[in-house]
Amino acid sequence: MQLIKIADVPPTTVSPATTVLDAVHAMMQNRVGAVAVVDKERLAGIFTERDVMIKIVAPKRSPEATLISEVMTKGVESVTTNTTAPEALRLMLQRHIRHLPITDQEGKILGMLSIRNLLRHQNEYLARELKGLEAYLTADGVGG
Repeated sequence: MQLIKIADVPPTTVSPATTVLDAVHAMMQNRVGAVAVVDKERLAGIFTERDVMIKIVAPKRSPEATLISEVMTKGVESVTTNTTAPEALRLMLQRHIRHLPITDQEGKILGMLSIRNLLRHQNEYLARELKGLEAYLTADGVGG
């Protein structure tokens, strides 16, 4: 299964000049936990709901006056369309990442993979495998 099929496509994106308030509104409107920050069609950073708490709410910064470029995470981990679901999950767990941009070879963002979407996919995959195994065992007479 290609990651792009379980990712949010198109991803919710903002420019570095977007205010935090506008970015939060975009996240709420699209019901996502992160926005990709895109500059000249390339991934420049990521801003998450956790960033809102740590970088805006806790230090009492103004979301109306703070630009995303000031608080986004730069040097973002990303994967390509060639990355497998188990590889992406491993990376997310090792690096404690909840959102993982999917990019092409030139760094253009194609989608945003969330840990929720990935785990839902893995759960559905395992359920299908289990049903297939049960059907095989029952048809073979082993289970009955």
